[in-house]
Amino acid sequence: MPEWKRLLHHPLLLPLLFVTAASYVTYVHDYTSPAQLFWDENYHIASAQKYLNDTFFMEPHPPLGKLMIALGEAIISPAGNGEADQFIDTDYARDLPAGFSFAGYRLFPTLLAWFIAPLLFGCFYFITRKPIESMLLSSLYIFDNALIVHSRSAMLESTLLFGAVTMIFAFLWLWQRHQARRTLILGSLLFGAALGWTISTKVNGLIMILLIPPLLWRLRRPTDIARFLSLQTVAFIVVYLGIWQIHFALGGTVNPKLPDNGYYQASDELKQVLDAGEAGALRHFPLTFSDHFAFLPHYQQGVPRLDVCKSDENGSYPLFWPLGAKTINYRWETPDGEVYRYLYLVVNPVVWFFGLAGLVLGVSLLAAHLFLRLEKPVERPLLIATFLAMYAGYMFVMFRIDRVLYLYHYFIPLVFSFMVFALAFMELSRLWKWKITEQGRIITLLTMTVLIIGSFHYYRPLTYNEPISDAAFQRRSLLRLWDLQCVNCERNSVLFEKTCS
Repeated sequence: MPEWKRLLHHPLLLPLLFVTAASYVTYVHDYTSPAQLFWDENYHIASAQKYLNDTFFMEPHPPLGKLMIALGEAIISPAGNGEADQFIDTDYARDLPAGFSFAGYRLFPTLLAWFIAPLLFGCFYFITRKPIESMLLSSLYIFDNALIVHSRSAMLESTLLFGAVTMIFAFLWLWQRHQARRTLILGSLLFGAALGWTISTKVNGLIMILLIPPLLWRLRRPTDIARFLSLQTVAFIVVYLGIWQIHFALGGTVNPKLPDNGYYQASDELKQVLDAGEAGALRHFPLTFSDHFAFLPHYQQGVPRLDVCKSDENGSYPLFWPLGAKTINYRWETPDGEVYRYLYLVVNPVVWFFGLAGLVLGVSLLAAHLFLRLEKPVERPLLIATFLAMYAGYMFVMFRIDRVLYLYHYFIPLVFSFMVFALAFMELSRLWKWKITEQGRIITLLTMTVLIIGSFHYYRPLTYNEPISDAAFQRRSLLRLWDLQCVNCERNSVLFEKTCS
């Protein structure tokens, strides 16, 4: 049989196509709507325009996310956006010109969010070895309202998650097939490149390095460990330093209308380099690199702490993130003067419930494995422990940060909870008196998917900026911890009442 015919009959093909098509509908379709700035798009589009106009700037986040936003605009360049220079004199874009299009700026964040779905399908397949189960588990990502609304924007989280999920894919690939030399080489290169990608997007991506110790234990043989470490290190260095060098090379012109006359608290040495027009020269890389990192503490001084007593506070306590608190009203409008439209960061409660259930189930299985004599021992305790440890490590760091944090900072541990749920669910062979068969497993996951899709459509108006009445809005406030608030409604936050009364 020809190779192409063999591929057409592969059992993975149809489930993978379904995952890809479904995620296109939820993440990509009509991604330019609403054609208005919201949340951090004001900052990131202004940064992207600096790349497009060779303008020097410094920012607290690493450069990759903004570079991807700029790349989309450079490729599409809608006519209504002119020379893409409306915001190069500011760090905060506002007052959009007539005909302004988001098609370019939101392109790559949206596409990367779409590509995450088939990557997660691959991760679930490494865990389950079953195409149908992997497809159903992918619904956890495909139909989550919070992930969707935030990813269809000129922001950084989808670029960050793409790198993190790629690392998980490479990790599980190496875990399963590291004995094959080709897999070890390609997987190591992919792992290192994805690590460079992730850390080049946001600093909280550093949590992903915790995948390395268990992988070294899995490889065991000194030659395999040496090959993995050397290949992934080379790939990481090339990607990470290459991204920073692109950032420096695209920012050689000082704009005196920007902060500190356009120098952003640069050192005297870097100012001389900028004045000489040599910001992109490789010999100045160490100086430019160190100056950008020195800028971070300057920025952090201006970031406020969480204050739930503020009527417009959007931050939240990490303790309540697994419950979906606190939601964020990204924007609202009244096109007809009566019915409101919202763009709201609100979770799919069914998705987040199964993520939380996965954590509880994973901890329970590990405890039973360690302290009880089970009829059937847990087959992959180290994998469960790895993702639980990464979840706990991430949340521990978040608890220690004293600046304001937001619900979308939970996206990375949310993905960890998906991995734990898949691993723990596949370990179950019996629940109380009932034996769990493969058919029962599929029925359970199918029921979960139906509930997820139903909940997704229930919260759809808040995700896609569709009209919704005040009464319908209030019915969607499942927990008072969410602080879900429509324009004409009184604040109904239990934290606000207990803390500020």
